[in-house]
Amino acid sequence: MSTHARGQETDALATAARAELVREIEASGAWDTDPVWREAFEAVPRHLFVPYYYVGVTGGYERLWGEHPDPARRERWLRGAYADAPLATRVQDGELVSSSSQPSLMARMLAALEVRDGDAVLEIGAGTGYNAALLAHRLGDGLVTTVDLDTEITESARRHLAAAGHRPAVVTCDGARGCPEHAPYDRIIATCALPSIPRPWLGQCRPGARILTPLATGLVALDVRDAGHAEGRFLHTSAYFVPLRGGGSAPGLPAPSLEEMPRRARNHDLFVFLLGLSEGGLTPREAYALWEREDRPERERYGVTVHDGRARAWLDDPEGPHTWPLP
Repeated sequence: MSTHARGQETDALATAARAELVREIEASGAWDTDPVWREAFEAVPRHLFVPYYYVGVTGGYERLWGEHPDPARRERWLRGAYADAPLATRVQDGELVSSSSQPSLMARMLAALEVRDGDAVLEIGAGTGYNAALLAHRLGDGLVTTVDLDTEITESARRHLAAAGHRPAVVTCDGARGCPEHAPYDRIIATCALPSIPRPWLGQCRPGARILTPLATGLVALDVRDAGHAEGRFLHTSAYFVPLRGGGSAPGLPAPSLEEMPRRARNHDLFVFLLGLSEGGLTPREAYALWEREDRPERERYGVTVHDGRARAWLDDPEGPHTWPLP
């Protein structure tokens, strides 16, 4: 098959697969609060951002890519690119270091970001560039900045974005320090896990900005008052992301232990969330006592307050009795 014919075949399959993905995301209710994101997911071709990816197999990973000579393997790659599932895009020494997030989770996060026309957005964690492309489609290239610490990741994200017809700012830097050269921002969204809220982010936000970031195994949405103050609650949904590398990496605290906890806690997603959120602030036993006493709280009962550069987590009320410092 000629290169031209192969491209036509890919485009036809991609159009059908993308339409099915959009229907699946819509059925999940991900953008009920902001259906304008449907247009972005319909327009942006995800397969251009994952020219190859890895799937887990016994003993490691199998690589799928769009230029495979076998048509059946190419179709498998394409259908996987439009599955509502995360995709491993970079594996180093057997460890996942970069991925493309589950599209329905991306849609929930973008809707929760509550962007408005004219908002300037900073994305922490460029990944494949797909999320930046969705933002750029919604807001325009000039209002979107995406950053990553790894030069290879930013270079490939830039290529993918250009192939899809977008040229937002793609910057190689430590996401924990933000990106001051393109500040101020109206929205900051992180697509990597952090142990706390990096202090520089607030200073690069306009008053009234919104920050959406993974924390523990949840997503917290913070409303920014000024450079030293922000507050907000967690969304209902769970979220699992590759950790941020660089200055925002976990500061050497031991991983919270589940071994001494009762089995009903060890296997409960909400307790694992609380244990991660309380790391450095509560002992595992204190976290378990709180979890049982307060009837196993859902994520949205928790929140975070940043005051003069110090971040605290809390349950139900930022001024209530259940509050503790974040790392």
